[in-house]
Amino acid sequence: MPRTNFQELLDAGVHFGHLKRKWNPNMAPYIFMEKNGIHIIDLQKTVVKIDEAAAAIKQIAKSGRKVLFVATKKQAKEIVSDLVGSVNMPYVVERWPGGMLTNFPTIRKAVKKMLSIDKMMRDSSWDNLSKREKLQITRQRAKLEKVLGSIVDLTRLPAALFVVDVLKEKIAVREAQRLGIPVFAMVDTNSDPEGIDFVIPANDDASQSIKLIVKAMTDAIREGLSERKVEREKEGEEKEVKAKGKKVRVAEEADDFDAEIDEEDEDVEDVDLDEDIELDEEEETEE
Repeated sequence: MPRTNFQELLDAGVHFGHLKRKWNPNMAPYIFMEKNGIHIIDLQKTVVKIDEAAAAIKQIAKSGRKVLFVATKKQAKEIVSDLVGSVNMPYVVERWPGGMLTNFPTIRKAVKKMLSIDKMMRDSSWDNLSKREKLQITRQRAKLEKVLGSIVDLTRLPAALFVVDVLKEKIAVREAQRLGIPVFAMVDTNSDPEGIDFVIPANDDASQSIKLIVKAMTDAIREGLSERKVEREKEGEEKEVKAKGKKVRVAEEADDFDAEIDEEDEDVEDVDLDEDIELDEEEETEE
């Protein structure tokens, strides 16, 4: 079943591109026509590309890996933080910190610094600090939270990057390409689709357009996580059944072994008694 349909995309204004004079020639395969000096995106191709991207993102989520969403545009910040936060995926909606992917260990140090400040605030030593020191640390914490608060759980490089506007987030795209991280992106008619692994031709300026496509991606992630949970529960049940079967087999083998020992003991005892009787009779005859 398609993630979206033509009418939903049309109602959200996904088909509206940029002015003809601002277009990127590499987007020609995704442009349906020109109307009043504005390029119109071919929504039939958009539907197909959304399904392809959603299927790939679902598999990533099912494998337990992370997808990093990047959308620093004003109209996309709240949409992305709400939808992506609901599926516990990392996202960047403030400025992109340069070197976030290519210099990931440094970013992790900054995240750990933020967590250490949180620990300090809960500690009794916090009360011994002066008012000025508390203010400085609190400001530092707020600054780190604004930029890195949404990637606290990102302990290693993401498996993929989802970008709302490849032109605005070109630094993030370049870093991902350098590291070989797959890039999913909403690409408007003024952007270059070259180098993007999963191109979704769409209007990346309208909030309704952004919301519709990001929701399709987060729904796919939710499905992937749900399937992963079911599979892990099934594996757990199978392991439990195997463990019980192993215990039963061990118990049966132990019972069989005990039974064999008992039979051997009985045979030994019978032989000993017969020999004792024969010896007694021989001694009496000699006397």
